[in-house]
Amino acid sequence: MNNQKIRVAAYARVSTDKEDQSNSLTSQRTYFSDYITNHDGWILKEVYYDEGISGTQTKKRFGFNRMVQDALNGEIDLIITKEVARFARNTVDTLSYTRQLKAAGVGVIFTIDNIDTRDADGELRLTIMASIAQEESRKTSERVKWGQKRQMEKGVVFGRDLLGYTVKNGKLYINEEEVPVVRAIFYKYTIEGKGTHVIARELIEEGMRPKRISLWSNTVILRVLRNEKYVGDLLQKKTYTPDYLTHAKKYNRGEEETVYLENHHEAIIDRNLWNRTQEELKRRSPSDEQKSKHSNRYWCSGKLFCAECGRHYVSRTKKLKGGNIYKGWRCYAAANHGTLKKDGDGNDIGCDNASINDRSLQTCMNYCISLVQGEGDSLKKEILDEIAKLRKKSSKKPDAKKIQKKIENLELKKRKAIDLMLDGLISKEDLQSQTGWYNEEIEKLNLQLTDAFQQNNEESGQINDMEKYIKALDEIMGMDSDSELVYKEVLDHMDIHKGNIVDVWLKCIPVGIRLKIKASGKREYFKTEILETQFIEK
Repeated sequence: MNNQKIRVAAYARVSTDKEDQSNSLTSQRTYFSDYITNHDGWILKEVYYDEGISGTQTKKRFGFNRMVQDALNGEIDLIITKEVARFARNTVDTLSYTRQLKAAGVGVIFTIDNIDTRDADGELRLTIMASIAQEESRKTSERVKWGQKRQMEKGVVFGRDLLGYTVKNGKLYINEEEVPVVRAIFYKYTIEGKGTHVIARELIEEGMRPKRISLWSNTVILRVLRNEKYVGDLLQKKTYTPDYLTHAKKYNRGEEETVYLENHHEAIIDRNLWNRTQEELKRRSPSDEQKSKHSNRYWCSGKLFCAECGRHYVSRTKKLKGGNIYKGWRCYAAANHGTLKKDGDGNDIGCDNASINDRSLQTCMNYCISLVQGEGDSLKKEILDEIAKLRKKSSKKPDAKKIQKKIENLELKKRKAIDLMLDGLISKEDLQSQTGWYNEEIEKLNLQLTDAFQQNNEESGQINDMEKYIKALDEIMGMDSDSELVYKEVLDHMDIHKGNIVDVWLKCIPVGIRLKIKASGKREYFKTEILETQFIEK
């Protein structure tokens, strides 16, 4: 006789971190500890829990995820939880996790709902209860959103502290220490006519650095200039949550009605200066046509990245004594903050990466395109060989249609077994035993089916990508390699390293080309040599 005890874990969760809910969590943990310890044949593994986290998604539920991983690692035999709504309010998650656990030999018991996933009808009853829990989440979300909208219309502030204001109990209070900073930003921009980059630099130099802003930038300045709160108005529902299951927020661009209240609170900026600032913002903002023109001004705009800090490279032009124009590119961080150093808060600013001449980049592109053209046939052969290998591999993997047919046959046998029980030909116990075996086989086949579909999708995607590479190679073979239009067409991006090393990623090939270059000569007569070349993988 096997006297080995079953290792049992419990899961508890509350969705807020308020004191009454914390007490509830403590009660749940105590209850489960006693429940498992006093059960004959069980041994307590651990009471896992999450506090202050919604049940509609499992991504941030660290206690839950740790429990599932421990179970899949063979450390748990059985999981106990109060109800389906505590486990997950997302039907897909509930079924997915209980199926994974069942496939690993781990059952889940929902004590209040009286569901045991080890029973023959466990999944059917679980599906019903999980759907009810998910629908309740949806209704709760709608009720909360409706209530928040009514509160917003009454002037209750939903949000956090911002420069110049503190939010407390749904009201905005002026932070007198930060008022001069806000006024300085509006004055510098509208009255003195300074740009946002200049204002950011001056604020740093003048020591105007509130705690909640670690680094001034043009983006932060623009956000201040456009925030209606500084004139005493309040715009709410700037963001919205389209999916109550993921809770992911999106900017509200007309999808939902906003709430705008004029003269809602004490202003920092008078309305005359506010109106003048908004007009100035419109005047300085480029039109759609200008934006398009600017983004297309240079062949590599938006495609150069610093390999040291990850920022974009930006263009820099200079008129030389002889009348020629020097054009180069520099890391954005270095251009705005100089060499790498610490700011007042200990954060890294600036970058030590060097600038690079535009002619050097064009030389790199010309070389890479010529290299691809010279190696085009061998590259195509390699890609075609890879496609052939993938198709051969695909022909040997499990057939999804055959697996699906086996599942259908087992489902049919389950239904026939139920009919036999109803006709009195087999007992209920025999039915449970038989359907339990069918369920196990179906679960195994479902895992095989999922793997087969995933392999199909991955291999189809790889083949499609490779066929695109071949098409792109055919196009590039006939191009003139010395043309900015060609560079723009075939360049995916470049990574600029220290030491005159450039990684070039072309759209037409699945690997990058690393070049070590030597640039010499005066700015007017710049010369670039390619010293080393190698292919690199991402």
